[in-house]
Parts: sequence; structure tokens; C-alpha cells
Amino acid sequence: MTLRSTHSAGTLAMAGLIAGALGAGTPAAQAASSTAGPSATVPLSTGVNLDFTIAIDKFIFFRIGNGAWPTPGGTPSTVSFVLTPSIPPVPTTPVAGNNRSVNWSGAAPAFSVTPSGNALPVEVRSNAGQVTLRATATTPLASGASTIPLSEITIASSDANLPAPQIPNTGTGTAVNVAGTAFANLVTQRTATWTFSYANLASRTAGTYTGQVTFTASSP
Repeated sequence: MTLRSTHSAGTLAMAGLIAGALGAGTPAAQAASSTAGPSATVPLSTGVNLDFTIAIDKFIFFRIGNGAWPTPGGTPSTVSFVLTPSIPPVPTTPVAGNNRSVNWSGAAPAFSVTPSGNALPVEVRSNAGQVTLRATATTPLASGASTIPLSEITIASSDANLPAPQIPNTGTGTAVNVAGTAFANLVTQRTATWTFSYANLASRTAGTYTGQVTFTASSP
């Protein structure tokens, strides 16, 4: 299974702009002056207005696996699961090859699941307010004509503030919210480890099944 992390504005994209803002058709800055009064003892004063505008862009940085802040990675991370059968009644792990003898009661073999690369670092940074995460089934788990439901891939997060969305069989799944860290949930800076598991709920045809899931971070 290949997991692709989609980076939305993967690098900081914040710009500040300070400028004098005046009405249409007026000069770039207002001017004022005063002239001598009737007496040298009469105080004089004048005023001028200058308007300021500050624009701060929104950004989201999201990664799963490689591409730690501030540099997003361009290679999807890969999670693998290897299922190894054991034959009752011992149980006995069969040796690959032809015409191998083994004691077997005839009962269905059991399969143990060995994961590889299934614990991935996850990072979300944003100043865009509430951040939501969704999983999209990009490519189904398939080996030839045989398939495995993508929903049998489950995810556990090390931090409830950065939860993992459920992987759907097809399409895009339900969104989950990432808890903000500052300024009334406007700023988010979260890291966690997502651990992927294969549920192995049913017997499958032998083969190597590959598929892809795309995770997306978004904000209003």
C-alpha cells in the first residue's frame, strides 16, 4: 500500500504589506501647511492622515512520512504488510518450494501480519483557522482481479489532537478536525505518529496487493 501526503502550500506563504491608502484620485500622501498668524504668539497647528494596510496570507503545511518542515517531500511513503501462513496443528510455518511434506490436520491455516514502515510521522502547520483532514481512496488494493477493501487498513494516532481520518473503500471519507494550538484555534502546529494496521478480516487470494490513499488538509 502506498500513502501519498498532499501538501497544501507546503512552505510558508505569508506576505506582509504596509502601504499608504488614500481615496481614488488623490496624491500618494496628504499634505497640510500653515502660514503665519496675526501674531508671533499665536500657536499654529496642522495635521495629515496616513492609512496603513497589513495583508497576511493563509497557509497550510501538511506531511505524512518524509518532508519535515520547512521542506515538503515529493516522494510518497510506502507502508507494507506481509502475511505469513501457519498450518495446524503445531502450528507449522510451511517452507516455500514444491513437494514439501508437512504435518497438517486439514484445518484452515492462520496468517500472521508483519508490518513494515507502518509508523509514520505526521505534521500540520497552519494559520488558516480550523484544519480538517480527509482520506481519499485513490487506487484500490488490487492483485489482478482480486481486491481487498481499503477500509481494512486502519490508523491509530499517538495524539488525539491530530486524529487520523478513516480510510474509505471508495471516494473521500469523513473529515476529522485538528485541534488548534493558539489564538482561539486560528493557529495550528501539531505533530503525531500515525500507525497503520491491516485488519485481515477475511481469507484472500494469494498475491501482492497494491493501492494508494491520498490525505488532504483543508481550511475554510
